[in-house]
Amino acid sequence: MVDRGRKPSAIPVSPLAPTPQVSMSDDNSRVIATLPSGDRAEILLYGATIISWRGGNGKENLFLSEKAVLDGSKPVRGGVPLVFPVFGPPPPNHATSSLPQHGFARNTKWEYLGKTSSESSSTSSSGDSSVKLDFGLSDPMLDAKTKAAWDHKFNVTYSITLSPGQLGTSMLVRNTAETAWEFKVLFHTYFKINDITKTQVTGLESTPYIDKVAPSAGATKGAAQSAISFSSETDRVYAKTDGSTNRIEENGEATLEIVRDGLGDVVVWNPWSEKAAGMSDFAPKDGWKEMICVEAGSVSGWIALESGDTWEGGQTMRAL
Repeated sequence: MVDRGRKPSAIPVSPLAPTPQVSMSDDNSRVIATLPSGDRAEILLYGATIISWRGGNGKENLFLSEKAVLDGSKPVRGGVPLVFPVFGPPPPNHATSSLPQHGFARNTKWEYLGKTSSESSSTSSSGDSSVKLDFGLSDPMLDAKTKAAWDHKFNVTYSITLSPGQLGTSMLVRNTAETAWEFKVLFHTYFKINDITKTQVTGLESTPYIDKVAPSAGATKGAAQSAISFSSETDRVYAKTDGSTNRIEENGEATLEIVRDGLGDVVVWNPWSEKAAGMSDFAPKDGWKEMICVEAGSVSGWIALESGDTWEGGQTMRAL
């Protein structure tokens, strides 16, 4: 036997890089996505409502009422409910007039279409750094009552992209009917904060707004020329805003950023104590101190969609 003094060295095997994990809950009611970084999002199929978004440090970025109903019997109080195809109470003598407030997207069960993982060039050695979850809703999925109230053919794809430190939401709306129809859309995002009295929203200083709180409900007010601060109930619609970025600041330090794409309007809302007390699904009753809604959308006018056409808009939310 020939003695081989030199044996070939073993070829090193690189360990598999971590990848995003996506799973369904045991009752198949929600989708949970987790990144190797620890970032996590949870989406209820009812309304395709995001009910949790945590950063890699474990911090929750969304407010969810302790009494939020998650069994599919009513829209979720908190998270990111979807408003479509009408915003607020439907106007009379309009195609949406028989629909419930804010439409049907938030109180209809969506279909989970699947996931797509992607890799950032700067973090490729650590595996896939983001995951996109797609959800679908189309006219055949609506119940008979809703179809009777809004008899149009459509297809909506809602994409939620979880990346380290950020969450993106985008909606692609297609008119599959032979005639045109119109709609409004809004991401009704509830952000979790520490103290509303020490919170400001920036990026809307030069935009006039519609005040929806009595006694000036419905009145258009001039641009404030300063960041929005809070000392009472606030419900404002900022239309055709200058710029596309808004920030939430606490004690003068930016904590969250919202960048809009194809969405020119912003709704800013906090119910304050009296209105929160009148909501059966709002808890704790002083939870209004720890939430602010900064809602990206297109609600100041109707979006007309011709047969076969599509519309797309979205937002990217970043924890700073």
